Amino acid sequence: MDINIVKQLREETGASVMECNNALDESKGDLEKAKEILKRKGQATALKKSSRETKSGLIESYIHASGKVGVLLDLRCETDFVAKNDLFKELSHEICLQIAAMSPEFVSEDEISEEFKNKEKEISKEEMKDSGKPEKIVEQIIEGKLKKRFSELCLLNQAYIKDPNQTISDLIKGYISKTGENIKVLRFSRFEI
Repeated sequence: MDINIVKQLREETGASVMECNNALDESKGDLEKAKEILKRKGQATALKKSSRETKSGLIESYIHASGKVGVLLDLRCETDFVAKNDLFKELSHEICLQIAAMSPEFVSEDEISEEFKNKEKEISKEEMKDSGKPEKIVEQIIEGKLKKRFSELCLLNQAYIKDPNQTISDLIKGYISKTGENIKVLRFSRFEI
């Protein structure tokens, strides 16, 4: 395998040389296919690690250049070793930028109360009341609107501002695969003047 392709894949994905070699072998030298293979393997790794406890981590802060938006983020990992790692610090900074730019209200959909969900559903029903569409279609439209609304409100479901093809959850899974530890956003606060 060409060492320059392995090096490029390693730089772009953060995967080990061995993983890059294996992915390139499996993809018969196709760089894009190799990236997909590594991404799939990284997501499988993240799933395996998701049940492990996250007792360490760091509090990251970010103040936007205007001084009118600030973010505090509590990002957790398994060990202090990873919490002090540059990759982990890079991830925490990227998540802070996301929060500053996109103003999520919740970490995940699990945090949204049933009362809030029902209120949003009622608002959507009211908007669709006089649409004249069949009830089944109206229900599908409402479900689609709610899914979109919750993806905007929940940090983990938001499209990553630097790569809209992946969510923040996908971004974190990539870092889980790079660090070898479970990583979770515990909480955040966004301030704006």
